[in-house]
Amino acid sequence: MLELRHISQNYGARALLQDIDLTVAAGEIVALLGPSGSGKSTLLAIVAGLQRPLSGSVWFDGQDITRLAPEQRRFALMFQDFALFPHLSVLDNVAFGLIEQKQGRSLARARSLDMLALFGLAGHARHKVWHLSGGEQQRVALARALITQPRALLLDEPFSALDADLRVSLRAEFKTRIQAAGMPTLLVTHDEQEARAMAARAVRLSAGCLEPLW
Repeated sequence: MLELRHISQNYGARALLQDIDLTVAAGEIVALLGPSGSGKSTLLAIVAGLQRPLSGSVWFDGQDITRLAPEQRRFALMFQDFALFPHLSVLDNVAFGLIEQKQGRSLARARSLDMLALFGLAGHARHKVWHLSGGEQQRVALARALITQPRALLLDEPFSALDADLRVSLRAEFKTRIQAAGMPTLLVTHDEQEARAMAARAVRLSAGCLEPLW
């Protein structure tokens, strides 16, 4: 279980986050909504370890991980721009995290090919990512995130760069795959329809505070 306890953060002289408490259970998707500039991405960065909170703590399975570096947390973070490596093949994009974890290149590629097959992308393994459609690139990004078996998944507006029909189809696919992986997932979005399609629970960040939506 992922827990945020009394998280506060300032942006300049402004109180951006004020005493935020939130829990996300294993296999649960919680949507975090709010207007632009409300602090959604800042909160996600704190969970990921990319920012240190002014006060409060981040916990995972009963352990305080606030001072752990991002790589020690073993969370996966997905952005709206996919953040794929254009100079690498689809296969090596997916294998990248395994190789960073010191797995042998041949084993990492074999595991990555199996993961791509699950996503229906094995036929694209040797292609450069810029040959793929937006939806295919987003599937590659999710495959890369899941293959390292992260303890939690953090999604920052993952579908906002895609057209409306593709967003609808990917929501259902992502929800199924995330729940099958059984990890706590925090979904940052400004789209309430997207939140309702994917999340069992949603909260809104407004004026630095969280309020439950459903």
